[in-house]
Amino acid sequence: MDLFGALQTSVSGLQAQAFSLGNISGNIANSQTVGYKRIDTDFADMLVEQPAKQQSAGGVAAFSQLTNSLQGGVAATGIPTNMALSGDGFFTVRTAGGTPGGTPTFSGSDLYTRRGDFSVDRSGYLVNGAGAYLTGQSLDPVSGAATGTGPIKIAGTTLPAKPTTGIAYAANLPSTPTTTSGNALLGTLPGGDPRVLSGTAATAPKVAAADSAAFLGSSIAGGELTAYSGTGSPVSLQMRWAKVANADATAGTGDTWNLYYANQTATGTTPATWQNAGTAFTFNGSGQLTAPTGTSLSIPNVTVNGTNLGAVALNLGTGGLTQYGSAGGQVTTTTLQQNGYAAGTLNSLAVTSDGKLTGTYSNGNSVALAQVGVARFNAPNSLKAVSGGNYAQTAESGEPLVGLSGTTIVGGNVEQSNTDTAGEFSKLIVTQQAYSANTRVMSTAQQMMSDLINVIR
Repeated sequence: MDLFGALQTSVSGLQAQAFSLGNISGNIANSQTVGYKRIDTDFADMLVEQPAKQQSAGGVAAFSQLTNSLQGGVAATGIPTNMALSGDGFFTVRTAGGTPGGTPTFSGSDLYTRRGDFSVDRSGYLVNGAGAYLTGQSLDPVSGAATGTGPIKIAGTTLPAKPTTGIAYAANLPSTPTTTSGNALLGTLPGGDPRVLSGTAATAPKVAAADSAAFLGSSIAGGELTAYSGTGSPVSLQMRWAKVANADATAGTGDTWNLYYANQTATGTTPATWQNAGTAFTFNGSGQLTAPTGTSLSIPNVTVNGTNLGAVALNLGTGGLTQYGSAGGQVTTTTLQQNGYAAGTLNSLAVTSDGKLTGTYSNGNSVALAQVGVARFNAPNSLKAVSGGNYAQTAESGEPLVGLSGTTIVGGNVEQSNTDTAGEFSKLIVTQQAYSANTRVMSTAQQMMSDLINVIR
């Protein structure tokens, strides 16, 4: 290498250190940018083809090294729709090409970002601070089924009513119930008409208002809950259990119970009427339910105070209904839940760890409204950085892999920049020294060339 080669090498050194300085300045400038990934600098030597004994140090080239796979710190913001990824992956977003009439139009291709400071805009879309719109699957609030993919929009503020179609019920019936009448068995009510079942009935018997007092005296409370009609009208569903037969070893039958619900509640001086559920419940000597078999049965045409709920499934589960001894002689209810609700308006939004955007409504229900789009790449550091903290897919990054796959989403938080300011200042000092050293090489080479010219003179 001659003096001209030394000058050229020094110029390449100046260019490489200036490139590094540009990356350092960008990292420091974005040290507070949400989701920013710092760009480091790689240096590579550039050699001229020479025999081994004549090889000399060559120039240098600088290349960017992305740190997309390095996690930044997670900080709480208190904004429920903000979200941070804990692990690999990127949020899938799209940019708006314009907003004619106030409604954004979106680009057709997805971009990817770690910037999760999303909030709801005036059109109901989730957009981050850099103007990127979050995409994913929209979900039907009633059925939970996916209704489409694309930019997530929180459409509508009302959750329609859902009728009660099932009741989850688990309880222990006392082997010897304690009733107010002192008669543990309901048997035949006054009037001589049997109001009890030993099996099932197509038309279940009913306890008339005139027999209400006798019925209440020979039965025990089985729980009460609020159920909902198709229009969301609430009704109070009261249940009572009556033991109608003791076990008969000779006949090979077990203890038998009937379940009733109040189809007309008491008002003023008018007593309630009670409807048999239509199926007898039989237990063996070990307190296990032997009939009906299965984990669920249907109570047909449930009507309370004139409000018809239709058929309601009583879901007992496996071993949900037992008959064991009880000191108090009363029903011990461990599960009593129904699946209906009244209409409600949206109060707030939140994000779950598995990426579901859920809405909490005025009726107390929380339902999933969307599934946040997340994509992973086999080579995330090969993505192409574009403005706004977004990245574009490249041939080197590979195709996006959809799904979290072990990554979790932290709602109410954002991922901070992964820039280490102290580390960048250290690199800044080294870069400055290297740049100054290259200028000294240039000045030295220039002086040597001047000396050579002076010799000729």
